[in-house]
Amino acid sequence: MSAQTNALRLLPWRTPEGKPCFLSSDTDEGVLSRLADAVEAAQTSAGAGVLGCAKAVLADPQVDARELRCALARVTEVLGDVLRVAESRGARLSVPYEEEEGDEDEGDDPRLPAEAFG
Repeated sequence: MSAQTNALRLLPWRTPEGKPCFLSSDTDEGVLSRLADAVEAAQTSAGAGVLGCAKAVLADPQVDARELRCALARVTEVLGDVLRVAESRGARLSVPYEEEEGDEDEGDDPRLPAEAFG
């Protein structure tokens, strides 16, 4: 069963000119949607790997400026990718719940108190 979409999907790649790419589709199971999902998964996985490497570089007191610059360059690259994935996925989330007029009970607050999180 395919999910219906009405909005444009921000894809995880850019045009050769650096402009964003979007997909207009009535399903999330098409070839381009699946390719975009695979690219997003690879980008987030790469982000996790780079984070581990960056932590190791920062933990090394002997690291030199060249190594720091290289690590920072890679971190900024994957951070940009992961933020793009987050933006794309956030845009595809369903519309947040909004109460209808006349349906506003003061005791029906769906938020949890801070104590619920330990």
